[in-house]
Amino acid sequence: MKYYLIAGEASGDIYGSQLIEEIQILDPNSEIRFWGGDLMKSKSDNLVKHYKETSIMGFFEVLKNIFKILNNINFCKKDILQFKPDRIIYIDYPGFNLRICKWAKENGFINHYFISPQIWAWKENRINAIKRDIDYMHVILPFEKNYYKIKHEFEVHYSGHPLVNYINKFKSDDNFFYKNNLDINQPIIALLPGSRLQEIKKVLPVFLSITNMFKSYQFVIGGVESIDKEKYNKLTKNKNVKVVFNQTYNLLANAKAAIVTSGTASLEAAIFKIPQVVCYKTSFITYLIGKMLVNIKYISLVNLIINDRIVNELVQGELNSNNLKNSINKILKKDNRLEMINAYNNLINMLYAENPSRKTAELIVR
Repeated sequence: MKYYLIAGEASGDIYGSQLIEEIQILDPNSEIRFWGGDLMKSKSDNLVKHYKETSIMGFFEVLKNIFKILNNINFCKKDILQFKPDRIIYIDYPGFNLRICKWAKENGFINHYFISPQIWAWKENRINAIKRDIDYMHVILPFEKNYYKIKHEFEVHYSGHPLVNYINKFKSDDNFFYKNNLDINQPIIALLPGSRLQEIKKVLPVFLSITNMFKSYQFVIGGVESIDKEKYNKLTKNKNVKVVFNQTYNLLANAKAAIVTSGTASLEAAIFKIPQVVCYKTSFITYLIGKMLVNIKYISLVNLIINDRIVNELVQGELNSNNLKNSINKILKKDNRLEMINAYNNLINMLYAENPSRKTAELIVR
């Protein structure tokens, strides 16, 4: 059969690569075409667009790039018609994917949505489009199955969170310090400012403002190759920090603590059992609109899933040097670290299932 996958972000690239691998095992004659990133490309050569060309976040940012987005939507529709897939698999990225979903349903395609739009947080009215346009919804957060069933009378499939298995298979590079010219005698505080340039510009200067306050630690930025290295060089000029590119998991595996931009990275740090502070900052207009529309107690996936404030969150105005310094000092203390790691163990137990990507792929292929 033919499968068309659409992922628009780095996290979707991880999940998409696992799905492609499992689909190819279950359907050896499969033809796969996709929007995604380097991980998906490592499983199949048929890449249409890289997510670095399509990833746009925030209300104001979307408005600035509206013509680019519309062109991508039209291009995607034409590409689907030409490929004629038996299954379309949408991976997160709802602003784009739900528009394609509606059109695809009207044109007789079978729609599988993997990683639900977070309608429990905002835009709950999207449930109408989901019920109308999506044939099969595959969720990865444990509370989502009951949320859909009880509140919206919509059956979804939950097979566990694929990130736990993915990270469990990861083998750290023993030469990580040597290869990146890092001091093996200094513990690392990892800085994960995100994968989009606009969020990096907002949060990284604040992250860097505290580096001189922790002289016995080395700060290492997890950079992404989809961002021009000169952008990092400009932001880190005259700062005693290193940037390592596309080595986030090696960085987390060797870190003592982490400062993380809200998103999948906060969950990744938790699965690696790294004490962390979660941060978020955006344009003032985007933040104001978000405050009016978003209905959640927490911004980090760790706190959302456990439904408790396990990791400290610094949002918008709260993200400043003094608050960040105090938060880091707290998680470097032994008792606080142990408490957070115990909470992480409970989180991992909630998310773990044996080979969730295989189970999801089986449902898609069937």
